[in-house]
Formats: sequence, structure tokens, C-alpha cells
Amino acid sequence: MYELKVKLLYSNSKLPEFANDGDAGMDVFSVENKLIKSGESELISIGLVLELPKNTEIQVRPKSGLALNNQLTVLNSPGTIDEGYRGEVKIVIINHGKQDFMIKEGMKIAQLVLKPVYDVRICKVDYINHDTDRGVNGFGSSGIK
Repeated sequence: MYELKVKLLYSNSKLPEFANDGDAGMDVFSVENKLIKSGESELISIGLVLELPKNTEIQVRPKSGLALNNQLTVLNSPGTIDEGYRGEVKIVIINHGKQDFMIKEGMKIAQLVLKPVYDVRICKVDYINHDTDRGVNGFGSSGIK
């Protein structure tokens, strides 16, 4: 089991919470009230500093209910919190809806998912093998039916 160390920055900061046993994502909560106008984005504080386990990252993902019901999502989804970052975590939320939306203190605004990070050695080469079923076929190559 991994240990995620969390520092609460404000009196209204809350620890991330798993809603159900076995959930991948930990809910995080706004520590501020902030209006997000239709078509605009805002940086929302969750009032936390994290110390991640070695060789991990956290992916910041939207809450499905906010996305479905209010057209709010994490702008750079999934956002990445690197292992070495020790600053305050904030979430960029965009309002794709037609109505302004008020983020309220204590509201669940995103999910954090802890993921492994692999050591990667980057190798410059002169040849890439394209002999696969897909080859160089890109966007739309598999169709929609």
C-alpha cells in the first residue's frame, strides 16, 4: 500500500476522500467560493500540499456529476502533479455550460488518481518499425462503426 502525505493549509482544508471502497479517485474539495462564468475557467484552491510516494504521479480528473449536470470539467484533463512538486495544489476548472456556476467552499470539484511512473530511457533512432496492423494510419482510421 502506498502512503500519500497531505498537509492541510487552511482551517477549512479537507483531506482527500474515497467515496467508496475500491474507488480509484479521491475526491478533493474547494476551500473557496468562486464564480466560473460561462465559457471561462478559474483556478480553484483545494488547500493542500502533497508529498507523493517515490515513482508516482497524481492525475487530476473531472467529477462525472459536475461534467454531466453542469458542463464543468478539469481544463487540462488529466492534469499531472509530479512527485517532486511541493506547492499548493490548485485545479483549473472550465465551465462549458451556458450558465455561470458558483463553486462553493466544501464542494467536491475533482478527483485525484495516484499512478505509477516508469523510468524511461529516451533513444534517438534512425528507423521506426511501421510493420503493424495500424501502421501510420491516424485520426479516424478505425472508423465509427
